[in-house]
Amino acid sequence: MDYSLPDRFRKDFQNPFGPLFPNIAAAKSVFAGCMIIAVGDVVTQNLVDAGILPDVAVIDGSTMREPCNRALDLRVPEVRVSNPAGMITGALIRAIEDAMEGEPSLIRVEGEEDLAVIPAVMAAPDGACILYGQPSEGVVVIKVDERYRDKAEILFRLFEAK
Repeated sequence: MDYSLPDRFRKDFQNPFGPLFPNIAAAKSVFAGCMIIAVGDVVTQNLVDAGILPDVAVIDGSTMREPCNRALDLRVPEVRVSNPAGMITGALIRAIEDAMEGEPSLIRVEGEEDLAVIPAVMAAPDGACILYGQPSEGVVVIKVDERYRDKAEILFRLFEAK
């Protein structure tokens, strides 16, 4: 099943989901030793540039709706899924759930990966860290626990099944 976010709820997704840091280096002490799930091309590239291979990376080849000018080559198994803007597809949810179980992997989204944070928080084990970029502000780090999982489930309920 696929899920669509009604326009009236888009504002609920503008604020950072967790603590905001100016860059990867400033956040490193929070996610050190964690399973790392990176959502977004820039945050994934910044992790790789810092010598950190995410356990799961979800990218779409763009940043702020423009083509990403960074060539990301993780050399890990890759899965491709379709996920249109403003949606969370069943294929994306399954890919994220499957990726949590195995070796480091890359989920390449055809469409948009911005909302992948929600199913990632819901699927990640306690203590995993989800990192995503907050445009022009820095990187958000979510250390998954019951409180963040509950918050993700509340936000997910705003979506309409299609």
